[in-house]
Amino acid sequence: MRHRPALAWQEIGAFMTTLALRNGLAPQALRFAILTVARTGEVRGMRWQEVNVEAKVWSVPGDRMKAGRLHRVPLSAAALAVLEEARPLMRQYGDLVFPSGQLRKPLSDMALSEVVRRMNEGGEKGAPPRWRDAEGRAVVPHGFRSTFRDWAGETRPEGREVVEAALAHTIKDKAEAAYARSDLLEKRRPLMDAWAEQCSRIPAEIVGQIGGMRESAQL
Repeated sequence: MRHRPALAWQEIGAFMTTLALRNGLAPQALRFAILTVARTGEVRGMRWQEVNVEAKVWSVPGDRMKAGRLHRVPLSAAALAVLEEARPLMRQYGDLVFPSGQLRKPLSDMALSEVVRRMNEGGEKGAPPRWRDAEGRAVVPHGFRSTFRDWAGETRPEGREVVEAALAHTIKDKAEAAYARSDLLEKRRPLMDAWAEQCSRIPAEIVGQIGGMRESAQL
């Protein structure tokens, strides 16, 4: 099975800069998903009652997790900032964080995919998409988890166990899993803070293009 198209981690700052220029809940949800390396379904179903701002933790219930168990996500300052952007729509703690236009229903998975598709529009005919993987395929939301994994594997000291915990991957070895009681939350905090910093790095060649990017992002 082929992996889903993923952006090279060296380009994540440029992508996030462009994404931040787009208005609406779907771009916000995608930014939050990238910053937390959560699956899009976990983000789309997220409710305010799951967020502890003081502890800087998002607790995803097991019924929305692939592994079927609670997953705690340490929230970086950048992730908390996205939540602050979305907060004006909140009426009560049981509300969805990123609702659709009907407020009581979550965004569709297609809504997040459409954000990336639109970001790839406007190029020259026949040219590869701007945001693409090494094979030239247009990236998709789920692929940013692989972007994070590549970045962490190449640049961070935390090690595979912590990175896999951040991605909420289960331990396949049953004997090893029996002894892995901790979710390594505190070890994951500096990892997610560093990822947020990487996502905020704007390449020099992008700085001069920001004005034009603002205009095209509104189209």
